[in-house]
Amino acid sequence: MKTRILALAACVGLSACSTPVARYYTLQTPVADAPVAVAAAPFQFEMLSVRVPVQVDQPQLVVRQGQGGLAILENDRWSAPLADEFHDALTDRLERRLGTRDLAGLPKAPGREVLSVQAEVRRFDSLPGQYALLDVVWSLGLRGNDQPRQTLTCASQLRQPAGVELESLVLAHQVLIDRLSKTIADTSRAWAQGGVNGCP
Repeated sequence: MKTRILALAACVGLSACSTPVARYYTLQTPVADAPVAVAAAPFQFEMLSVRVPVQVDQPQLVVRQGQGGLAILENDRWSAPLADEFHDALTDRLERRLGTRDLAGLPKAPGREVLSVQAEVRRFDSLPGQYALLDVVWSLGLRGNDQPRQTLTCASQLRQPAGVELESLVLAHQVLIDRLSKTIADTSRAWAQGGVNGCP
């Protein structure tokens, strides 16, 4: 009986050793020990939904192969659904650049304008050894102070070189989201204060 138990344990151990280990990635960046102080935006901020292409909205990382191929990497996964990963990463960066917290779904202070941000990712391309690419249509909405709601819709296409390693691709996407957040934050501040009437 003991021999059978030992043999079964050995088989289980060997099968466990041969099973590939899943690796998880995130678009979030670590919080800096000493965050950069920025002037708070003159409005309240809420981050609305983010949509991503269905082709890449998978638990696994999806990379392009050649001109028309896609590879779903079974053992390399996002730590959350990609739309949530993108939403949370962009929200975090906008909070840092606007100097205010995301109040989506929370009560707003009366008498202060509310800026809402919504994004639709048209392309989220990952090409190992070449680049990461984002093509995003984003929309700003401003309401409050007894003024009619204003809207501004813009588009950004960004590209960042990347190495062949998957971590390099993920880091490249992190850089792109940071660049996107800067564009959105700078446009939001200028637009809300009447400094610009259009997209950058």
